[in-house]
Amino acid sequence: MRSPTLTELPSPPPGKTGWPWTEVTAPLPTMMPNGIPWPRISIVTPSYNQDQFIEETIRSVLLQGYPNLEYIIMDGGSTDGSVEIIPKYEPWLAYWVSKPDDGQSAAIGEGFSHTTGDILAWMNSDDCYLPRAFARAARFFSAHRRAVFGSGDVNGVDVEGNFLHRVYAIRPCPFITANTGWHLLPQPGSFWRRGVYEQVGGMDASLRFCMDMDLFIRINKAGLSLRIPGPPIANARDHAEAKSFTILDVRDREIALLIKRYGNPGWANRPRLLMFLWRLWHKPRGLRKHMIHWFGWEY
Repeated sequence: MRSPTLTELPSPPPGKTGWPWTEVTAPLPTMMPNGIPWPRISIVTPSYNQDQFIEETIRSVLLQGYPNLEYIIMDGGSTDGSVEIIPKYEPWLAYWVSKPDDGQSAAIGEGFSHTTGDILAWMNSDDCYLPRAFARAARFFSAHRRAVFGSGDVNGVDVEGNFLHRVYAIRPCPFITANTGWHLLPQPGSFWRRGVYEQVGGMDASLRFCMDMDLFIRINKAGLSLRIPGPPIANARDHAEAKSFTILDVRDREIALLIKRYGNPGWANRPRLLMFLWRLWHKPRGLRKHMIHWFGWEY
């Protein structure tokens, strides 16, 4: 499906302006610069009681001007206004449902089971894509034929969408992530090929917090994984109801579980060496941050 135009979508709520309310990404040509069709990009949005944010998420997906898009929304049986908002966009959805589920990971996994795209990603219903995100992802995978995964920078924003900070993605290193539980692969800025997702077994529905880290470790071990260069790809929203503020105990338990699952036991007693390796791997991020700040160089 092609992305709809701004005039085809429902009017934005009163007072909403700018991206993605009254601004749109210019439509892409039907073919990529190399003359081949744009790969199909499939996006899944899991949601539960996010009527404050979900319409912005939906519009940020649909208004990318991308000519080969598949969008799926998995609502967990919301009791707020979400089920009044989602149907307004039904003509441009490949599939959507609102029903009780077994949690976010299960909903994402079920959503991906309905997709047919070459490139996959999920976008939570309190976050949103920035303009040209899908074009950049498609061009990245076209330029890096062997790459199975790419992750780009994202902006941290507040409830109103005001900029707070920039999360700088680093080149994936499954060894460091598996042995320390640390990674800087922002999930809203990450895309991967369908083949590797199926190869590694998809989502682990038992995880509540670290499902992205778990999936990314497995994908990064399976094939070439790189950073998507350039400016931020998405906005990740910080708010009091986000799980990053409400279930930190679950996060800590799941990080320990993933270190046990994927890490090398021989490294467990070498925390200083692991910290040194992390800082060494982390250094390009700091250099990039300074070059952007001082000179405005995006790379």
